[in-house]
Amino acid sequence: MANQNAKGLKRLINACFFSAAGFKATWRHEEAFRQEVMLFVVTTPLALWLGESAIEIALLIGSVVLVLLVELLNSAVEAVVDRVGFEHHELSGRAKDIGSAAVMLSLIWAAITWGLILL
Repeated sequence: MANQNAKGLKRLINACFFSAAGFKATWRHEEAFRQEVMLFVVTTPLALWLGESAIEIALLIGSVVLVLLVELLNSAVEAVVDRVGFEHHELSGRAKDIGSAAVMLSLIWAAITWGLILL
């Protein structure tokens, strides 16, 4: 992270570039993220079509965005754990398992949200 002392608009612009780099890295290295983006691409038009109110549409789309957010965080945890070392360590495995559980929970939440609104 170059130029951490940037202020104002320059800091905001730098943050946008760092965020774009994060999306690019996650897309390149995480198949699960690519699959979840495809889920988002398919479900967003469906939400716009099937949602009967702005709240329903926001909940349908938001539940899938939540999956993407959790996957980004899980990918960050995995990258840090892998950076520390590839040898088996109980805490490393636990960290990865917890991140995976968070992704699963967000997917279940998205399915429940879609089910409650559409059924």
